[in-house]
Amino acid sequence: MSELSEFLQYVPIFSDLPDEAIERIAKIGYVKNFDKDSVILMEDEDGSAMFFIIEGKVKISRISTDGKEVILSVLGKSEFFGEMSILDGLSRSATVIALEPSKVFIIHRNEFLELLTKHPEISIPLLQELTSRLRTADMKIKSLSLKDAEGKVATVILQLADTQGKVRGGVVEIDEMPLQQDLANMAGTSRETISRTLHAFAKKGVIEMEGSKLRILDYEKFLEQYG
Repeated sequence: MSELSEFLQYVPIFSDLPDEAIERIAKIGYVKNFDKDSVILMEDEDGSAMFFIIEGKVKISRISTDGKEVILSVLGKSEFFGEMSILDGLSRSATVIALEPSKVFIIHRNEFLELLTKHPEISIPLLQELTSRLRTADMKIKSLSLKDAEGKVATVILQLADTQGKVRGGVVEIDEMPLQQDLANMAGTSRETISRTLHAFAKKGVIEMEGSKLRILDYEKFLEQYG
């Protein structure tokens, strides 16, 4: 089995497929590399392909009416994007930019729709992922509209904990936090507010920070208080 096929086995929507199906998928797409800060997709452009992250990390963002960037999510290895345009045929709903050097596997729309026809079992995990993203979006909308600055920052931390966090000795650790400006764009606030709030959380003893790492010392308590 090729290196690409082995990667595809760990993509959630493909994980239950037999080896021969994985090998066929590897042959219908292609791999492309993007430098850090490269634009992979632009909002409102035609959507003709779906992307699977082999290496690296990307941010999904939109520009608000007042010209500010709003980061909707950050995706990493084995995650995918571009599925909405693939399914409905409409233009891209957001911009995707590489946060670090990234390698992606790309499948064009016609090939992916044919893949769904041949392997309808892919549809269930795909729908589960779309539902999860919808719930995350609902949580973000609630945070931006109802919560104070501290609550907005906590919501972003919880979102990152759910998608990137690792449990180590009862502590949830996020190995590589986004830059504070990116956190601000995710929370709909300023970089100064992010800095002030993170230090306030650390002073309260609910998180620890070490370089780019952040640890939630009591996840359940943090979730209960800020979720």
